[in-house]
Amino acid sequence: MNFDLNVIPTTFDMLHAGLAASSVLLLAIAVSRKGKVVEKVVEKPVEKIVEVEKPVEKIVEIEKVVEVEKVVEKVVEVESKLATASTDSAMQLLSLMQQEARMVDFLQEDLTAFSDEEVGAAARVVHSGGKKVITEYFELSPIRAEEEETRISVEEGFDPQSVRLTGNVTGNAPFTGTLVHKGWKADNVNLPKLSENYNASIIAPAEVEL
Repeated sequence: MNFDLNVIPTTFDMLHAGLAASSVLLLAIAVSRKGKVVEKVVEKPVEKIVEVEKPVEKIVEIEKVVEVEKVVEKVVEVESKLATASTDSAMQLLSLMQQEARMVDFLQEDLTAFSDEEVGAAARVVHSGGKKVITEYFELSPIRAEEEETRISVEEGFDPQSVRLTGNVTGNAPFTGTLVHKGWKADNVNLPKLSENYNASIIAPAEVEL
């Protein structure tokens, strides 16, 4: 058998080229598969992060709802206390003023038919009896220590319940004006304790002489 030596190298070159092409193809397939595996590995943590964020958002929303409910409860509690505030002390004081000064009788009377002298005489009774009640059951002190009709300064941050501004009120504190009235505040209150069955709505009992 005769061999053509010139053909042999060509045959080997084609074989080598085929092997090289197969190697490149296998390498490309391997790289492609490796790339897909990497993508899957990366995708899984992302999915887990998304799943974790959703419950966190729900927890934040629940916390906000709880905070709002707490504020509503506080508002309802304050309104309830105001609605159920006892009036017994006010009626008790009115009863004392009637007992000592006949104040309710005086205020309920139509004074148009009485002379100034008669009204003045009745007012003395109300004054003396009312002063007795105030002195016996209350400790009072003036809000401002300055003399009335003097110029004073009302500083910034003053309590509007303690100091009432009148006249031409413009701008911001400090204000300068004339002290018209010192004001009063109760430092202590010592009203008598009420018995368990006491009816505070009875300001003055009806009187029947036998």
